[in-house]
Amino acid sequence: MKPSSPTPAVGTALHLVKTPNFVKFAAVALLSLSVALLFYHHPSFPSAAFSAFTFASNSSPKANSTSIAANTTSIASNSSSPSSAIPKVKKLPPPPPSVAQRTGIVDENGAMTEDFDVGEFDPSLMEELRDLGGGAEETEKRNEPKIVKYDKFKPCDQSKIDYIPCLDSFERHCPDSTLDCIIPMPNGYQKSIPWPRSRDELWLHNVPDTRLVQDQGSQYSMSVKDDKISFQDGGSDQYLNLVSQVVFLVKNMVPEIDFGHQTRITLDIGSGIGSFAASLFKYNVVTLSIGTKDVHKNQIQFALERGLPAMVAGFGARRLPYASQAFDLIRCSGSGIDWTVDNGVLLLEVNRLLRAGRYFVWGGPQVDNNGSEMGDLAARICWQLVKKEGNVGIWRKPLNNSCYLGREIGAQPPLCSSSEDPDNVWYVNMTACITPLPKDGNGGNVSVWPARLHSPPDRLQSIKMDAMISRKELMKAESRYWNEIIGSYVRAFHWKEQNFRNVLDMRAGFGGFAAALNDLELTSWVMNVVPVNGFNTLPVIYDRGLLGVMHDWCEPFDTYPRSYDLIHAAGLFSDERKRAKCNFSTILLEMDRMLRPGGTVYIRDTLAVIGEIHDVASAMGWVVMVHDTSEGPHASWKFLACEKRMP
Repeated sequence: MKPSSPTPAVGTALHLVKTPNFVKFAAVALLSLSVALLFYHHPSFPSAAFSAFTFASNSSPKANSTSIAANTTSIASNSSSPSSAIPKVKKLPPPPPSVAQRTGIVDENGAMTEDFDVGEFDPSLMEELRDLGGGAEETEKRNEPKIVKYDKFKPCDQSKIDYIPCLDSFERHCPDSTLDCIIPMPNGYQKSIPWPRSRDELWLHNVPDTRLVQDQGSQYSMSVKDDKISFQDGGSDQYLNLVSQVVFLVKNMVPEIDFGHQTRITLDIGSGIGSFAASLFKYNVVTLSIGTKDVHKNQIQFALERGLPAMVAGFGARRLPYASQAFDLIRCSGSGIDWTVDNGVLLLEVNRLLRAGRYFVWGGPQVDNNGSEMGDLAARICWQLVKKEGNVGIWRKPLNNSCYLGREIGAQPPLCSSSEDPDNVWYVNMTACITPLPKDGNGGNVSVWPARLHSPPDRLQSIKMDAMISRKELMKAESRYWNEIIGSYVRAFHWKEQNFRNVLDMRAGFGGFAAALNDLELTSWVMNVVPVNGFNTLPVIYDRGLLGVMHDWCEPFDTYPRSYDLIHAAGLFSDERKRAKCNFSTILLEMDRMLRPGGTVYIRDTLAVIGEIHDVASAMGWVVMVHDTSEGPHASWKFLACEKRMP
């Protein structure tokens, strides 16, 4: 029986399948699908697939059908074989978006703002605070202590018992040679009487030269009894009457001065033994007394021994080393200064130092004797006479530049050039010109005390410094940092029981160390030093209601031997090593000169310098203890607690 024949439709379909064109179409379709799958799963395959497709297109039809069929079969076989399957490549995640560098703080609207609260303290911020003096050291260098051996230093000659190396009567002139010996104690020296008793009495032998007591003891209400010098608050002498009169006038007849609130920091020029400062202490006012080395040599030494802020300062041709608009009130009495000489340059320096809208008090017989000349000069620099009674006159500095700009053309003295920096004070000569006030009112717009201590002042923004984050945040972080550290010192080393009164901070930054002592209620005053090789934060220190001075620590400081109970230095030595201007022994011998017997030194610095400091301190006879910081034993910083023990 013959098989049945296919229907016409089926036959046509079988015929088409057997044609060469269908074979070519099917092969190309399968190849395209395979290549597409390989492109997706195996990005390195395109070159091989592209070569196969090109070969198939350029060959003869018959060869094409055979080659494409063979290639298609091979590819399909490889794709379905588990052992030779092409691995699937995972997609890589997209790179993270770039973050724009910015400074400051962004608020909820995306705008930059400087009004924010500081949260929990971040210790990493202290790396930037430590580098305010000029950059960080390399980590590997910081972690390599340098040990230098020093022989024991010998005592100086007895003639240097009150040695101040760089000062004569009027100006600062440093000798070519540096101190290389230990300043001796006076015979009979005793540890200073603690504050506040020291305000009223001191040990007789702690002040080697007592001619002041012999010659002018009645003027200053001083008397010697046994082995002490006593100071009375009363008396009928002219000097103390002037002091009492000035305080009475300022407090009761010019109430806007407002001691302890509007008036926090005052300067007393030619102050004698610090009686004006002592009289203002009860009002919570800090008064810096300055004077020259006069015929009696050591009036400022009396003030320091009493526990009152004081410095030896030559008021001659150079600017005083304090910030512009530093003082809320400046007072001068009985110093014999002629304010009108040399085109009034000395009064113009007082004008630079006086805060906008604040007061100058002049007392003594000369107020009446040449008051007309002084009054004329004061009027030409736009000071307003507020009150004059007896031998005391009180003037007020203007709040802004409107009076200066309203003067006649060619009026004398002229305004200083806009290119002249009023805060450039280190070895800078005075100029007989009026220092203009900032147009934005900075300096004259500080808060009242005690709020100003922790309110970032507007002048903070004008400081030339490499701050990559908000300066307000830096200042607040510094305060938190030192509050934490000083709090640990109070607990561990019993600072409140040690009766530190006169304190020196050798690298003060924004004054956070001094602010912490105030917050923790230690009965200390602090001289905050801003080194010349760092950022000039002196205006900020004064705006916070603290004392400060500019200084180069490769030169001696303007004070008597045995001035301070506590000396603090954080990061100072690593900064000075970068300068390579002086060696560590020069700085440490100067610290020993300023430190009282029985006094204490705290030094925080990197491991790269701590060993050499330790060796010099030991060679000077200090008792030295090395401690870890709160960061632990493997931190790159340590601190030294040193004691200059009484013999």
